[in-house]
Amino acid sequence: MRISSIIIAIIVCAGIAGFIFRNDFNAYLNTQDVIIEETNEISSELKEKKINKQKAVSVLVQKSNEQEVTNGILLRGQTEAFKSVQVKAETSGSVISQPIRKGTFVKNGELLCELEVGTKSDVLSEAKVALALSLDELDASIHQYELRVQAAERQKSLLKRGVGTEAAVEAAELSASSAETQSLSKRQAVANVEARINRATTELNNTKIIAPFDGLLESDTAEYGDFMQTGAPCGTLLALNPIKLIGYATETQVSKIEVNTTAGARLISGDTVSGTVSFISRSADPTTRTFLVETTVPNENYEIREGSTADIYISLSGAKGHLLPQSSLTLNSSGVLGVRIALNDKAKFIPINIIRDAEEGVWVTGLPDTVDVIIVGQEYVTDNSNIKVSYKVSQ
Repeated sequence: MRISSIIIAIIVCAGIAGFIFRNDFNAYLNTQDVIIEETNEISSELKEKKINKQKAVSVLVQKSNEQEVTNGILLRGQTEAFKSVQVKAETSGSVISQPIRKGTFVKNGELLCELEVGTKSDVLSEAKVALALSLDELDASIHQYELRVQAAERQKSLLKRGVGTEAAVEAAELSASSAETQSLSKRQAVANVEARINRATTELNNTKIIAPFDGLLESDTAEYGDFMQTGAPCGTLLALNPIKLIGYATETQVSKIEVNTTAGARLISGDTVSGTVSFISRSADPTTRTFLVETTVPNENYEIREGSTADIYISLSGAKGHLLPQSSLTLNSSGVLGVRIALNDKAKFIPINIIRDAEEGVWVTGLPDTVDVIIVGQEYVTDNSNIKVSYKVSQ
């Protein structure tokens, strides 16, 4: 009995001790949580104070406004005469005119070479005499035809009155038909003589070789005394106003080009010219798989020479974008191309897309309509970095 009382007393004491220990342990844990939380709050406050005390990075900013981008296609090409003609003789004969030297400007219809007439005028005169005779014979045949038709009508009238015969009527009609045939033959003779006159007139006119259009002589005309056969060249004439710019577009480029589109070019001399697209080939070059594109450009002073190298720029439909210095472009930590902008004295990265390069920089899209772009110092800041902004002075 005494032993059991002792055991019960021990158990009661152990329970009381455990209860006290558990309360103390929970209190300890709660105290540690409070300490950790206070420590974290203190650490955050210190970190924030450290960030706030971070020195702002000085950057140069360019204020950029979105504007219309003149987009286009660049073709390598050259100038070409609008027309280049080798003026040739259309008859034969000796040259009786003095030569005109190359480089001379000639007007449409101006005499380039004159050939001796020879017997050509005699041929024309003979043809005119033959025409007069043929016309007289035609008039006589027509008169005979009319008389024989009248005779046939009289025989028909006599037959109706019973004093004529059918044989007489047939004979009269046959005679009229023969006269008609003779008349038609004389008409054909007149037409043949008229054709002779036209040929003789053309031959005579062809002794004067004239300029078919305004242009510059690229070669001397034929020398005095030269004998020219039909088809021999009198001289080469170039039409240089307007002048053509020719280039070749790829299969992907040609689908974007339209006739009458504005185009310009920079010549090898450094001069710039402008005009419009006048022709786009529908057939590709079998070797290069490119398409001929022609641009017509005014050349009133004849300063543009044929065969000069030209960089041809053809305008396409415009787009909206920002013109920025190429040096302002940067990459973020993920390798994405973009720019850093200034926003509330903080740096911010914005991805961009390039439209095209330009002499002044690069055209890009992806930015707000108006934006402050960091153009110097963007490599030394990251997102949310404090910055000290200075604006680029417009020139």
